[in-house]
Amino acid sequence: MTSATHATPSPQDPFPRVPDSADAVLEGLDPEQRAVATTLNGPVCVLAGAGTGKTRAITHRIAYGVRAGVFQPATVLAVTFTARAAGEMRGRLRQLGAGGVQTRTFHSAALRQLQYFWPKAVGGEPPRLMERKMGLVAEAAARTRLRLERLELRDVTSEIEWAKVTQVTPEDYPAALAKAGRDAPRDPAETARVYATYEQLKRDRGAMDFEDVLLLTVGILADRPDIAEVVRGQYHHFTVDEYQDVSPLQQRLLQQWLGDRDSLCVVGDASQTIYSFTGATPDHLLNFRARHPSATLVKLVRDYRSTPQVVHLANGLLSQAHGRAAEHRLELVSQRGPGPEPEFVEHTDEPAEAEATAQRIRGLLTPVAEGGAGIAASEIAVLYRVNAQSEIYEQALADAGVPYQLKGAERFFDRPEIRQAGLALRGAARAGGNDGALDDADGLAGQVGAVLASTGWTPEPPSGSGAVRDRWESLRSLVRLAEEFGRARPDATLGSFVTELEERAAAQHAPTVEGVTLASLHTAKGLEWDAVFLVGLTDGMLPITHAKTPEQVEEERRLLYVGVTRARLRLTLSWSLARSPGGRAGRRPSRFLDGLRPGSAVGGSRGGAGGVERGSGSRARKPRGPVKCRVCDRTLTEATEVKLRRCEGCPSSMDEELYERLREWRLARAQELGRPAYAVFTDVTLIAIAESVPGGEGELSRISGVGAHKLRQFGPDVLALCAGEPLPEAPGEDSGEAAEK
Repeated sequence: MTSATHATPSPQDPFPRVPDSADAVLEGLDPEQRAVATTLNGPVCVLAGAGTGKTRAITHRIAYGVRAGVFQPATVLAVTFTARAAGEMRGRLRQLGAGGVQTRTFHSAALRQLQYFWPKAVGGEPPRLMERKMGLVAEAAARTRLRLERLELRDVTSEIEWAKVTQVTPEDYPAALAKAGRDAPRDPAETARVYATYEQLKRDRGAMDFEDVLLLTVGILADRPDIAEVVRGQYHHFTVDEYQDVSPLQQRLLQQWLGDRDSLCVVGDASQTIYSFTGATPDHLLNFRARHPSATLVKLVRDYRSTPQVVHLANGLLSQAHGRAAEHRLELVSQRGPGPEPEFVEHTDEPAEAEATAQRIRGLLTPVAEGGAGIAASEIAVLYRVNAQSEIYEQALADAGVPYQLKGAERFFDRPEIRQAGLALRGAARAGGNDGALDDADGLAGQVGAVLASTGWTPEPPSGSGAVRDRWESLRSLVRLAEEFGRARPDATLGSFVTELEERAAAQHAPTVEGVTLASLHTAKGLEWDAVFLVGLTDGMLPITHAKTPEQVEEERRLLYVGVTRARLRLTLSWSLARSPGGRAGRRPSRFLDGLRPGSAVGGSRGGAGGVERGSGSRARKPRGPVKCRVCDRTLTEATEVKLRRCEGCPSSMDEELYERLREWRLARAQELGRPAYAVFTDVTLIAIAESVPGGEGELSRISGVGAHKLRQFGPDVLALCAGEPLPEAPGEDSGEAAEK
């Protein structure tokens, strides 16, 4: 078994020495990574599982090609999807002696080309790039006499972005939506009108959005062969990271860059496709060898990140997956020593789950000498499905005195205290030996600390938490970075450290801030921690309620897989049975944990309905024969289970928001009729409705507890609530025709 230290750089060595030869670049690579690095000609496809060192493999491939004289640095373009990932790749290449290689996101590479060639291709200045589009979408909606709430505005904006990256025009949007099987957040015709008006407003104002950057660049390269040849003369070799996330528009741009050449290396993992809602598709990755029959295929399955226990859980999670991506899943093999088993924890309610998580984290922070695990706060993460879940964990960690940072919040180098610190450090570097504050400083870290003292920083942390503690943690991260930089380069000066900071700021390669990370599962992709807490894992949250098609449910499973594979050593998966203390304990653990958590079995097919379970069975009030659980197929005997058509212990697919709306409606109707609430519908019947979400009278009538009379009296209201529509206006009703008893 290969040692982990041979395949991944040590986290304690962020500034390794530059290899002194091309062969030295290959040192420490495992056989598969070496195969990637040394295959320099023709198309190469790398299928790389989580934690297998894919970025290491492709950066060493580029560096080896450069150091061996096969690639000229200026002719190589490496593209990925985030500025952070591009900055990390740029930093690694610099450390390997291949600093002249261009590493960019698709958008930044296209924007540079668009700005350069626009005067020649079109004339004049290119359109102004808008940083955000929601304001203009809101104006477009208003012009079409459509008033959108904030969440509705976000949905329409997302639809416009999807349409553009899949190259769908406003007039073709409704048809394309139906063809793609995509759920529309609102009337497609309305969205198409807003989309068309938005495009016109942009043209009128000489503006473009991020999708236009790609569209316009593709258009210029396709229409102007002379310009395309200039670009192809500049870049001869291409590398694409996270290729499973490429959209049709990005693939078209890549094809324009390539022309008829095949010097292309792509790397990705279909099991980590979690952005299909933005137009991303793994098809380009999975079809790569069909398009390039001569391609070399390398599979990376040695997992250097996670323990065998975590890897076993990750493999088990994917073993239950379905669909094309699942057919190409990679079976990971851990290269680490054994660790603790993943923990599955059930809580009574959300506050209890958050409080318990905070206390467990506090225990992990406790030094080993005091009986704890001694894990640094920056090596712990709490991951959740939606950002709205973060607030309760922020409060719980603050109450426990645990520092934390929100991933996706203000970028590190944009923080006021970091900008102020940068100015102070640059001034001190220019002053050189003439700055008296540095006379007694010990080493580079001492000099940085002395300079930051002028901005109010002290070696001792402030008491309490909040903004003051956040500011201190940010400045402390600069001092820690100076310590690491000084250890790696004993001759480093304050000036060279400032240069390092400027390069990191350009690449958004922030130093580590000492605090527990709070992040959504989508935001966590590409990151890793020693200890990971996956919280709120209930059906309806993961998979989320609006994941209805089999494809959408499978993407939710892949999202959980991404979360599991973020953990190096410790993994805790938790859920709560109720939202609030004293609330109804109607939640069930995520169906994705079936067969993985102790005491559970793999559930039966749910018809791929995601958060919506369609009812089935006889129309009769009572079943004529044995009733089977729709999840595990066991014969049901208890009355409540027969009503729900599932075992009490089997996962529920209930739409909790619908259930709460039904309860509020039931209370109002009961008050109108002067009857107890259960006389309208019992709790069990409401649960059954919220689980099956009937789409018509036929489906509603098949639910136990909904007889012919109740169907006539309450059916229109219930179906309207299920559809998310306003309640129909009903004529006065005779209270004598009350609900069935």
